[in-house]
This record gives sequence, C-alpha cells and structure tokens, in this order.
Amino acid sequence: MALAVCLLFDRRTDRLLRALWGRLEELGVPTLQTHTHGRHVPHLSLAVLREWDHDKVMKAAQPLLSDRPVDLFFDALGTFRRGRAWLAPAVGVDVLQLQAAVVSALGATDAELHRHYQPGRWVPHCTLAPRVPLVALPVLAAAVYDVLPLEATADRAALIDSGTGQIWPL
Repeated sequence: MALAVCLLFDRRTDRLLRALWGRLEELGVPTLQTHTHGRHVPHLSLAVLREWDHDKVMKAAQPLLSDRPVDLFFDALGTFRRGRAWLAPAVGVDVLQLQAAVVSALGATDAELHRHYQPGRWVPHCTLAPRVPLVALPVLAAAVYDVLPLEATADRAALIDSGTGQIWPL
C-alpha cells in the first residue's frame, strides 16, 4: 500500500477520463475502473509515499495544494515497465516546481518517498491501465488517440490511499 499526493481533475476532465476507462474496458483492456478495490479516480500523482505519518503529511501538503488549479495538455500515450499505460501531459515549469515543493515539504515529515517520485526522476502521468499485455497495446492506442488531444484542468488535490481508495481532500 501507498499514500499518494494527487491532483484531481475538474468534473469535465474526470468525466472524459472515466469514459475512456469505460471504452477500454468494453474493448477488453482492464483499467483503473476495475483494478483492485474499484475506487480509483482519475488523477496525477505528485508524490507517492511508502511510509508516512498521515497527519504530518496532511499538514505539510495542504498549504501547497489548496485552491491552485493546474492546466494540463494530454497529447501522448506512454507505458512503463510491466505494462502500465498512461496519458502523458505536457507540463510547464510551474508543475515541476509544485511537484518539487511537495516532495520537499513531505521530506520534512520523515515520510519515505517512492524513488520514482524524486524530482528529476518523476514522469508526470495519468494512469489508464495498470497491466496491459503487449498484444492489447494497439487496441489501447487506437482508443486513446480517438480522444486525444485533451485539455484538462486539475482543480483540487487529495491524499489517496492506493490500497483502499480512501480519499482525504486537501
């Protein structure tokens, strides 16, 4: 299990991303819609913690993320090892600075940051499907490129427990 500090999307973007999850599911590509507990929400993680003190993390992250909309532009599909497929956003220096500030603030809480979320290693992404077999990539790509490009707004932030799906708004 992990605790993620996430940007969450406005209603329009959330609806579009959930519709994409639904389309992929119809095509036989399992997405976050049905993964594990089934309570996943479209998001962009700024930091993922392996160990943490919840109250300290909440207190550290809150001032950095409240009432701060972030505009993103998705125009590419990406994959990580083991078949994780995701939308790649173009991000400006403001998003990179926000992510670095969040990581710095969390460091002061003695939380253990997952190594892929270190500034300079972090690859901004919005996960679509956690385990896509190679044979399904053409189906996934065709469905994704039917909806891209996508202008998106993240209008709020939250802590999310990946093991349970529980969300704590920031």
